[in-house]
Amino acid sequence: MKKSIRSFLFFIAIISSAASYSQTLPVKDSLIELYGIVMTADSLRAVPAASVILVGKGRGTLTNDDGVFSIVVKKGDKITFSCVGFKEKTITIPHNLEGNQYSAIQLLISDTTYLPATILKPRPTREEFERDFVNTSIPDDSYEIARQNTEESKRRLIMAGLPIDGKEAVAAQLRQQAAKYYYNGQLPPMNIFNPAAWADFIQSWKQGDFIKKD
Repeated sequence: MKKSIRSFLFFIAIISSAASYSQTLPVKDSLIELYGIVMTADSLRAVPAASVILVGKGRGTLTNDDGVFSIVVKKGDKITFSCVGFKEKTITIPHNLEGNQYSAIQLLISDTTYLPATILKPRPTREEFERDFVNTSIPDDSYEIARQNTEESKRRLIMAGLPIDGKEAVAAQLRQQAAKYYYNGQLPPMNIFNPAAWADFIQSWKQGDFIKKD
């Protein structure tokens, strides 16, 4: 008799625990299948590859080539529709929604600024192009700037202020290593007795490479 009572009480305890646990589980009715189509507001064309993102949830989906999408959401979730060239639009799933499906036809407003078209036309013949090119007037200030930029001294000054690139740095390092290995175990020659080094020095002196620049 006592054993039967214990079994009955144990069964009641199991039922009570299961009931309390089921109350803590999320309600299945809160899951909603959101489906629909994303279209342009002006021409009602489908918007492919539009983003359908759950705000604050870090997940979403994309529309297919026909602008159709489908995603599982919850009541009260906020959904953002976005695509390049369109303004974002956010909707909220109703809390008092009946059933577990919700359809939406979302229209996106274009957010693109169109510039006026520019038509480029070539010259009818090569002779007319050469004539117009030669007779084109260039302002004196622009011509003077171009002339100064092409001078040898100006180009050398610009080259002296530019840092070496990766190719030049690697080449200089390889030359130093080659010279080190070539004269390994002996004294390197002194360039003071090298005619080629003196010729380079004189040429650099004539070009003004040793003039102090402000």
